[in-house]
Amino acid sequence: MERILVIEDDQQIQNFMAYALENAGFEVISALNGKDGISQMIMRSPDLILLDLGLPDIDGMDVLKKVREKSEVPIIIVSARDQDKEKVTALDEGADDYLTKPFSATELMARIRVALRHYKRMNTLPEKGDDHSIYEYGDLKIDNGAHMVWKKDEEIHLTPLEYQLLLLFIKNPGKVLTYRTILKTIWGEGYGEDTQVLRSVMASTRRKIEENPAKPQYIETEIGVGYRLKEL
Repeated sequence: MERILVIEDDQQIQNFMAYALENAGFEVISALNGKDGISQMIMRSPDLILLDLGLPDIDGMDVLKKVREKSEVPIIIVSARDQDKEKVTALDEGADDYLTKPFSATELMARIRVALRHYKRMNTLPEKGDDHSIYEYGDLKIDNGAHMVWKKDEEIHLTPLEYQLLLLFIKNPGKVLTYRTILKTIWGEGYGEDTQVLRSVMASTRRKIEENPAKPQYIETEIGVGYRLKEL
């Protein structure tokens, strides 16, 4: 049974999430403040953490940083703070997803399943230098050993940057990748704020992989935050 740590100071919301999680077959660990949450994380080794940002003792963003110093466990932020800046900061600090209150139990379960699948997938991927995997996603097939891409069994030619961009998303399905994360991963530290170059490469990539680039079926835009590869 997978174990989920809920760090949330609002007792009603804590009870709502615990009820939904237990009905879905998860074991629930509850913490009403940041210090207890960090202690429970260390002692109980949860498979996923649901973290509120507005905690009474420690700001949730600081809890996120402390957890990331010790563990790569998936973390989903559950917060009433809905500003894009807050979302970007949390995701850049290592959160796997951001769910704005109020939300339904159905949406919560869907985000949890995506985060758990992504974590398991990342733990089974080969080392970067040894990755000759073949990835299939919808109508796309990527042979990372040969650096070749097919769409509906027809080869499509991507530039090196387009290929790196597509591969980054294929390896992170369902996960929101912020503009800064993508830029640092593909272009390097010096491009951390240059979103125009990213938008340009994203547009050219979509023209090649999407049936209708204006209504993408693969990579969707999270406005003001970044992009996410849809779960098919």
